[in-house]
Amino acid sequence: MFEIEERLEKKGITTDAIVEAGMALYVPHGMSPEAARERLRERIAASYLDPNISSLLLGAVLLEEELYDRRKNSEIADDPVFLLSDEIIGMAIAEIIGGIYARFEFTRYDQKKPGILGELGPFLDDAVAGLIAGNTSRLYSECFSNL
Repeated sequence: MFEIEERLEKKGITTDAIVEAGMALYVPHGMSPEAARERLRERIAASYLDPNISSLLLGAVLLEEELYDRRKNSEIADDPVFLLSDEIIGMAIAEIIGGIYARFEFTRYDQKKPGILGELGPFLDDAVAGLIAGNTSRLYSECFSNL
């Protein structure tokens, strides 16, 4: 939907990089890291097809281009504390995918910024963190439901 995977790749944000960032904070819950990596990759690919998730990701891409890339000397260049819309986008993506528990997972990824997350601007780091958090949260829930 919206060619979101391709748009992210043009920004250097590959699905492989997203999966690796997700696995950086993976906590085993009855699934091997190898199985979790493959399942996370599948879940992320499915997320790209959801119109709500892809539209929020597209919004983050466009906002980052307009408010961050094109305005290097802007007041949001350093992701100031008064900028909240980036966090809201990330939390919304996480919750659409993984429910309310994903908000806590989002906080872990937002604070640690593993892998590709540490290289992105204020909108895309939170949007991609939300994509990871929602999917890892769902992954953990699936592990618990199989016990």
